[in-house]
Parts: sequence; structure tokens; C-alpha cells
Amino acid sequence: MKYLIVNGDDFGASSGINCGIIEAHRRGVLTSTSLLIDRPWSENAATLSRTAPRLSVGLHVDLSDGKSKTEAKENDYCLAELRRQFGRFVELMGEPPTHLDSHHNVHRDPQLLPHFRDFAQQHDLPLREQSPIRYFTKFYGQWAGESHPEQIGVAGLQRMLISEIHDGITELSCHPGFVDESFSSGYAVERQIELRTLCDPAIPRLLTEKSIQLINYREAASLLAVIAK
Repeated sequence: MKYLIVNGDDFGASSGINCGIIEAHRRGVLTSTSLLIDRPWSENAATLSRTAPRLSVGLHVDLSDGKSKTEAKENDYCLAELRRQFGRFVELMGEPPTHLDSHHNVHRDPQLLPHFRDFAQQHDLPLREQSPIRYFTKFYGQWAGESHPEQIGVAGLQRMLISEIHDGITELSCHPGFVDESFSSGYAVERQIELRTLCDPAIPRLLTEKSIQLINYREAASLLAVIAK
């Protein structure tokens, strides 16, 4: 059986991104999101998530607070931030996260990964790329300094779903959102294209045709527990 989690990164980054993620969940195929907990719009994101009970919300750990890369890789700092950001997540959401990942995937760094892995294990959380859930990254509309809207259009996503979603559980990473003045990013117009694509009715039709079942991270945890028995 093919299962698909569609996860929107950067929840809490801005008003427009928050609204875009909720829109992609209500009107489209997005099933999960990852929350930045230290942004001016983090509380707004937590509030909006309560209007969407089937939306799984994970912790998007952010270590880019102005420290140098060397300082960010210090063991004490990384562990302290994991604990602090987890605690702040629980304060905002009233419950633990459903999954764990990081802003710009910094947990991939060999010096940081062991701490992320241990923390995820302590809290029984799937960590991106470190669990049986396959991580798929190609739904992204910019590389080599150039925009590639064709990659994140409806036809592009359809091709990916047909060729790249296999048996088991796959997380498709995405970055939908509305462009607004509260967030400055080089990846802006592409967010709106992603949003339109995720909400296009052709996508759920294809998922049905290809027997790909949408799930969120809560449902994935239940599936993995059954598989482990």
C-alpha cells in the first residue's frame, strides 16, 4: 500500500505562510506541517491549527538565531535548544509534536544528527530521514539561483506522484504560502504556485487513481506501530 504525508514546512514564519498552509490543508492535499516556535507569527499558527483538528503539527527546530556555525554545533547549545524549543512547542500547542525536523534540514549535519536522533528517540518521534518514512524533496521550485515554476506546477507534481511514490510511507515536503510583507524570502512567488498546485482538484483525483492514500503523522505512527509488531 502507498501512503503519502504532505508536510508544509515553515508554519509560523509569517501570516501569509500560516494562511497558505491552512488553505492547503482545508482545500488541498496537505496533511501535516512543521512549526517554527520563535517567530512573531508562531502563536497565530498555533491558534489556526486548532481550527484544523486533522492537521498534524511537528516541531521545525531552528538553530539559525545568529550564532556562528561553530557555536550552533556545540553539544550543550544543540541539546539546550532541542529541549527549549520542544517545551515552547508544548506551551503553544498544548500537546507534544507529532514529528521532528529542522529548518534548512540542519539536523543532517554529522555533529548535530546524533543529538537530534537521541532526542527523537527519547520522545518517540519520527525524525525526518531517520525513520521508516521516506523523505521526498523534489517538489521545490528553485535551484541554482533560478526559479523553476514548472517543477511545482500541477503537471510536475503529477509526474512525481506517479514515478516517485512507492509502497510504504512517503513524506512529500512542500512550502505553500501567500506572499505578504511580514516575511522576506527568496522563495516567495514559488510558495503561491505550490499552494495552487496542492489545491488543484486534479491532484486528489490522481491519488485515488494510483491508490495513494493520504495520511498525517498521527496516522503514520499508528501504521508504524502495527508494522513493528
